[in-house]
Amino acid sequence: MSWKGDLERVDDYRWRIPKGSVPCMRTDAIIFASESMLPSISEDNSILQAANVACLPGIVGSSVAMPDVHWGYGFPIGGVAAVDAGTGFISPGGIGFDINCGVRLIRTDLREKDLTGRLGALMDTIYANVPSGLGSKGLGRLTRDQINDVLRNGSRWAVENGFGWDDDLDVTENGGCMSGADPSKVSDRAKERGIPQLGSLGSGNHFLELDIVDEVFDEETAGIFGLEKGTVTVTVHCGSRGCGHQIATDYIQRMERYVRKHNISLPDPQLACAPLDSEEGADYFAAMSCGANYAWANRQMITHWVRESFEKVFGSSAGDLGMRMVYDVAHNIAKKERHKVNGRETEVLVHRKGATRAFPAGHPDVPERYRAAGQPVIVPGDMSVGTYVLVGLPGAMDLSFGSSCHGAGRRMSRKAALRSIRASDVKADMKKDGIILRSGSDGGLVEEAPQTYKDVEEVVSVVSGSGLAGKVAKLRPVGVIKG
Repeated sequence: MSWKGDLERVDDYRWRIPKGSVPCMRTDAIIFASESMLPSISEDNSILQAANVACLPGIVGSSVAMPDVHWGYGFPIGGVAAVDAGTGFISPGGIGFDINCGVRLIRTDLREKDLTGRLGALMDTIYANVPSGLGSKGLGRLTRDQINDVLRNGSRWAVENGFGWDDDLDVTENGGCMSGADPSKVSDRAKERGIPQLGSLGSGNHFLELDIVDEVFDEETAGIFGLEKGTVTVTVHCGSRGCGHQIATDYIQRMERYVRKHNISLPDPQLACAPLDSEEGADYFAAMSCGANYAWANRQMITHWVRESFEKVFGSSAGDLGMRMVYDVAHNIAKKERHKVNGRETEVLVHRKGATRAFPAGHPDVPERYRAAGQPVIVPGDMSVGTYVLVGLPGAMDLSFGSSCHGAGRRMSRKAALRSIRASDVKADMKKDGIILRSGSDGGLVEEAPQTYKDVEEVVSVVSGSGLAGKVAKLRPVGVIKG
């Protein structure tokens, strides 16, 4: 089913679904896209989901969809919506099942030539050290007190337990910890699912990549980020595993009961929500914050094992190899922030589902070392093309509540991929491109094949052309680990 309603052109990169296109809309919906992208975006009806989000009680500004938008649960993936922090509703569908799925980028002083004769061994070592794949297990059994500490303290727990450096926290969004986390609001089942999986990559679209800084578009900003053409980087993409999924499941069911009890009219039951200041809303926010903290601890532990892998292969310390974190961004999260609404600074809760925060230079939430340049924005493409590093621009604050895209975005469903793509072809294509591949299953590899994703170049050109984020560098993959 494709969108057949109104879609008004705003400019070269924005399209408006006017209020009233869906009867309950409280505001407009804005789609960021080039004209050539509209047919594929319309095809899976994610535009309808963006319009439905505009019906969310307490929404302020517009419902926003990024150019990587595609069909999701309730909210489209690539959706952004802000609600008044006092009177608005929070919706688990606006964060998703993989709470704080996000991307972390690590730079090194190594150059591409340093990988000669070592790349295969390095990939094998990382693949052995970082658990990946469906049902993968990480650190092992934690005590109940320990999992509560993880949920409460996030990356700080990992660093204090030897998994990383204090400097890592300085360049992790929120310092790697949501302060409102309350482990008592997380079910025993969510904790049970999270305990064995902490420190694992998982499956689906999660990955670990070795890349080369292939192009630099903004020398000054790249220098501030520590990126130099020809050097080796590592990109990690994963989230909160079964813990976050269970938190989402538990609270979606609770929100559904709230909606029924209070006769709240919604265009899609998957938008189940509750006031942020209600017991249900406050409990979910506290539990979601725990899921976010779990994800940050998870990526922090993976970072530690990646560093250990480099140390083993190169015979030097991670510090001597220059393995500093560039940044870690969340792209499935809800956060309380201050933004201008109708010309007045207001506290809002911003839902970002498949969208990345993109704060500009001078913003107090940008790490001090980057404040003169702006926040790094990490945008992976498909496994054959690598990742873009962008920087937040003032336009994001004006147009999208300080948000940008989070990746290329799917253009083919997993079921369609399994019907039409062969794993042997994916492997052959990657080999032809000179990319070493390690994958847990043929099915998972096919579901994440390069042709299932949109053209990240086009997605990034919309984001940069509209002034949400500027291009800094492009990373080319030389090794990919898929769960």
